[in-house]
Amino acid sequence: MVERSRTGPGRRAVRGSVATALLASGLAACGGGGGAPTLHWYVNPDNGGQDRLARACSAASGGRYRIETALLPADASQQREQLVRRLAAKDSGLDLMSLDPVFVAEAANAGFLRPFTPAEAAGFTQGVFPAAVRSSTWKGRLYAAPFWAGTQVLWYRRSVARKAGVDPAAPGFTWDKMIDAAERTGTTVGEQGNKYEGYMVWINALVESAGGHVLTGGEDGAKARITIDGPAGRRAAGVIRRLARSRAASPTLATDIEEQARSLLNGPRGGFLLNWGYVWQAETGDAKAGTIAGSVVDDLGWAPYPQVTEGVKAKPPFGGIELAVGAYGRHKAEAVDAARCVTTADNMKRYMLDSGNPAARAAVYDDPEVVKRFPMAGLLRDSIDAAAPRPVTPYYGDVSGAIQSRWHPPASVDPATTPRRSASFISQVLRDKALL
Repeated sequence: MVERSRTGPGRRAVRGSVATALLASGLAACGGGGGAPTLHWYVNPDNGGQDRLARACSAASGGRYRIETALLPADASQQREQLVRRLAAKDSGLDLMSLDPVFVAEAANAGFLRPFTPAEAAGFTQGVFPAAVRSSTWKGRLYAAPFWAGTQVLWYRRSVARKAGVDPAAPGFTWDKMIDAAERTGTTVGEQGNKYEGYMVWINALVESAGGHVLTGGEDGAKARITIDGPAGRRAAGVIRRLARSRAASPTLATDIEEQARSLLNGPRGGFLLNWGYVWQAETGDAKAGTIAGSVVDDLGWAPYPQVTEGVKAKPPFGGIELAVGAYGRHKAEAVDAARCVTTADNMKRYMLDSGNPAARAAVYDDPEVVKRFPMAGLLRDSIDAAAPRPVTPYYGDVSGAIQSRWHPPASVDPATTPRRSASFISQVLRDKALL
């Protein structure tokens, strides 16, 4: 279930009361005592890379501050819920947060984030991918510092592509050609079809690649124009329907998430996979640990996100993490400085090599160490540069939840009805005429 989100603290009275209880019980972070202030950085789960950056930036501060990390839940929606509860309660101990890009607009619109000044913003955005900047900006002001920037590419088994007689990296490689190739070889196309945010990622990428948008005018809030019911939305629905009803679909597509889809690629029917940049480090790590055979990694290829319409460049999905400064923290100047340290090109490189999550600054992808570790670094850079963000709106949770509810399960999607039904439902939800 996706929780409703509305602008302003008044709409969050229930969440605020919960957060107040957390504060009273001592679970919410508080500022340090005397001496250098302690900054509390709420991080999404990773392999400990953000914690190591916190220690490095604490040391680099020369004693001006110390950064402690606090772990958020693994699920993006649960991360948002926990942060919103604390922010709605004006938690002064929330100094920094690792924020999913789709939630920046909501938090900024509610007054929960400290905006960066133009001078600060210039440093945070120089050399940063456009999609990361757009996702961090609300009404012309930068509210979050791009940290790492993810996108999806096509991972595939080279042996399967040869058997099918296709080159996934060739210009004009489409979803239809990929599904055809998988059917001819008795293999699968791995995707994220569970009823969760990963499915919304797929839908939005297809709509954008088909030349459309889920909505326009996100800054108008509930009055945004819903545009998913158009040629692009119908074309996206056609791709999902075709895959879901084909022999190339995972038998568990309707419940598959990223790791289930990756496991499919490593199995006897593995052929093609749409997934994030972390896949390479995960695959090589599993091979080293003996979880999968080394021959699987040797057979692994990569290519740009498939086109929806042949000859029209795809717009792969955009993801990642942005660093935001809490509006109610007692140490905002130090928090800005800490964000500046974490998001330097050197530290983005360090984090990419450490965690496998791609950097938000394009120059990192030319670094010899990065190129050696990630032989597809150029593809990742170009794909992130071409990526399209999901709708930037303070009501993103409502929009995503409404679409998921009408497009799930994938096999039920119908180009003639699903985009229209979802557009109507989004409009009703945004206008408080329907509940998710």
